[in-house]
Amino acid sequence: MKGKKIMIILSVGIIILLIIFCTYNFIKKGNTSINKSEEEIVDKILNIKSYNAKLDIEIETNKNKTKYVVKQNVENNNSTQEVLEPSNIAGVITKYDGTNLSIMNKKLELETVFKDYSYIAENRLWLNEFVEEFKNSENTKKTSTENGIVLEIQRNKENKYNANKKLYIDKTTGKPKKMIVKDVNQKVIIYILYTEIEIS
Repeated sequence: MKGKKIMIILSVGIIILLIIFCTYNFIKKGNTSINKSEEEIVDKILNIKSYNAKLDIEIETNKNKTKYVVKQNVENNNSTQEVLEPSNIAGVITKYDGTNLSIMNKKLELETVFKDYSYIAENRLWLNEFVEEFKNSENTKKTSTENGIVLEIQRNKENKYNANKKLYIDKTTGKPKKMIVKDVNQKVIIYILYTEIEIS
């Protein structure tokens, strides 16, 4: 009788230990996959090959402030952007393949192609353009906050047209949250909020 009780107690003890061990391993593995190191997060952003994103964009000039909602798709050298809002220019699609630029209006069924087009060297609305500039610039800075990482391209004081740019990355998801571009007077001229983004 005593032997049976001991066996039952040992069996229950082993089962409890197994449950604790498995639960600990599950939590540990889960945390490892969610909480990536800052180096991994930054490395993934700086080695971006393609992405799909939906953006809320606010552009401010001396005269007014304009808001846009756009979809962007980047696949290697091919970049496509479609305006979703405002309604008066919704359906305007811009495509660039590294050589030719085409602008299409879906509503009017019109398309214009510019061959051998030297695309805007510094297109401030594209994540991949920010990444290239960050990698090739000497005036960069990386800072860490409690919940995020900030990649900054500092303005070149010798170039009055150069801007200060900051990309804010969420530590939990490893994805960009927003990008802010400031002019020479530190005034925000472009504010981009990434409402949806998938990176590969």
